[in-house]
Formats: sequence, C-alpha cells, structure tokens
Amino acid sequence: MALSPAVDRPLTRVLGHWNAVADFATRHIGHSFLALVCRFGIASIFFLSGRTKVTGFLTLTDSTYSLFMTDYKLPFVSPFIAAHLATYSEHLFSLLLALGLCTRLSALALLGMTSVIEIFVYPDAWPTHLSWAGLLLYMIARGGGVLSLDHKLGIK
Repeated sequence: MALSPAVDRPLTRVLGHWNAVADFATRHIGHSFLALVCRFGIASIFFLSGRTKVTGFLTLTDSTYSLFMTDYKLPFVSPFIAAHLATYSEHLFSLLLALGLCTRLSALALLGMTSVIEIFVYPDAWPTHLSWAGLLLYMIARGGGVLSLDHKLGIK
C-alpha cells in the first residue's frame, strides 16, 4: 500500500535528514573514539568496584573477606584467594584498559571475571553483565585504537 503524496513528502524529508545525520556519524565517529569510550567506561566500573574492597593502596578490608566467604563464594576457590585475585584484577586490568595497554588481554580478563560473576554470584544481573560483555567484546575484537599505548607500541 503506497502512502499518499501528502504523507510521503514529509516522511521522505525526515528520512533524508535522518540518513544525513547517520552518514555524518558513520564518517566522523570512528573506531578509535569508540574504543576510548569503551575502555574508560568499563575500566571505571571495575576500578571503582575494586576500590570498594580495599583501604589505603591495596589492603583488603575485613568486609571484603566476609563478602567472599558468603555472598561471593565461588566453587573450587578459597574465599581468601578469590578476594585477592578479584580485587587485584579489578585494579590492574582497569588501569591497563584506561591506558590502552594490552587492551585485548585486559578486556578478555575482565570478560572472564564478568562471566564468573554472572554464573556464580549474580545470575539474575544478566542485563548489566551483558552490557559489560558488549563493551569488552568490542575491545577484544577491535583493540584499543590509535588513542592507546598499544598503538604507540605496535601491539595489535
């Protein structure tokens, strides 16, 4: 069913403007900018989470050990080891992502952590974890972009 000319012209005009905006975005918002936003976005989530687990530089709090003994209890890993691994990983890989150094490896490590959190800790939080996974998968697939130390050092 064809639209009437009175409806078709304004619709065509709106679609034309929309397509012009989309073409502009496609040309001017490149991978490097997207990678930078992804890197800082996901790095901030994990880094701030890591900061809640420590006091001072990297001294784990008693409440962190408690959480890993109760709420964050993982099979096959002692709560003491899991608390240290998770906390140090959140700090290290977040910093590496922010710098764009070992971007793909760091994103892969945080994707692994996200998977563990989703499967063993908060399985009902899949919408949040899926959004994290989307950012991390983009960085694994595409790397850190030209605004990264990886690019400066020739690391793919």
